Amino acid sequence: MRTQVMVIGGYGHVGQQICLQLSEVYPGQIVAAGRSYEKAAKFSGQTKGKVLPYQLDVSEPLFSDWMDQTRLVIMCLDQEDPSFAETVLRSGIDYIDISAKGAYMEQVAKLDQQHIGATALLSVGLAPGLTNLLAAKASSMLPTVDQIDIGIMLGLGDQHGKAAVEWTLDNVHTDYVLTEHHQRKRVKSFTGGKRIDFGVKLGKRQAYQFPFSDQQTLPTTLSVPSVTTRLCFDSRVATRAFAFTRSLGMTSLLTVPKIKERAISMIQSAQMGTDQYAVKVEATGIERNKIHQAALGIKGHDESQATAQVASAAALHLLSRRFETGVFHIEQLFSLAYENGNFALVDQKTKEKRVLALKASLLTA
Repeated sequence: MRTQVMVIGGYGHVGQQICLQLSEVYPGQIVAAGRSYEKAAKFSGQTKGKVLPYQLDVSEPLFSDWMDQTRLVIMCLDQEDPSFAETVLRSGIDYIDISAKGAYMEQVAKLDQQHIGATALLSVGLAPGLTNLLAAKASSMLPTVDQIDIGIMLGLGDQHGKAAVEWTLDNVHTDYVLTEHHQRKRVKSFTGGKRIDFGVKLGKRQAYQFPFSDQQTLPTTLSVPSVTTRLCFDSRVATRAFAFTRSLGMTSLLTVPKIKERAISMIQSAQMGTDQYAVKVEATGIERNKIHQAALGIKGHDESQATAQVASAAALHLLSRRFETGVFHIEQLFSLAYENGNFALVDQKTKEKRVLALKASLLTA
């Protein structure tokens, strides 16, 4: 009988939080897996055996010993090739991926056209994830939606995992594709600045286009002609510095391995910024020559905790019942609820709720 949950990258920064949260409900059934058995075993010891260790390299040929026992896989590592996800899904194992890479998600989405025997859930975390859910909720408030603008503020004082910092630096100097008026448009990362109002305490901030995958998937899942996601940091100085160096083309230096490693080390050790994040979603539609708008937002602390909370709640839903087979983004199966100061992830079909114990609140104007 399949009962285990395999968390790939389970001893990493976000993976550990997911393992700890799920092990409170399924002690002894959560497995922290990765290439280093020593790191997995050390983390397992810290949990007093509530989380089990396992050595697994997703780039190596798969063996069925662990697959025979596994009900759900949660992927916390960035990947380029969807072959691991395909093997898992074809084996009847549900799959959750917290990746924010649009190109990878497009590859996984194509698996939906093939014969798979399980449910794959993508766009799980803060961005994408909560951004998708807020976009879906804002869109539902309007009779028609022509444009969705997503603003994300990240705190430089947060205890980001190295992978998260590396992903951000990798994408400061890159081109990517978004959808504008139903047309795919190539843009430069950290350009196209726009003022985003993050509420009374955080104020208005200049944010810049950044390749979060929500803007690449929402045009399809929500049938919206135009979606743009922009990023800024809690440090206005840091945001301006990134934008200025990007305008000069100097962010290309971050592609040099030694310079990138140094930058990662500096960001992780810097005493600038806070651990606060914020998300603002604005939906705009025109009906009978009149502009309609709906805006929703969340502010909170510890973005990795938010990602772990969303992933854990989604996992508990998938473990509670069998969902339709195929590949889905989070807003296609779930919605976001906010009642009496508490957030919850809601199963759209059964209306069952799983609490999101976010260190967050709604943005106020």
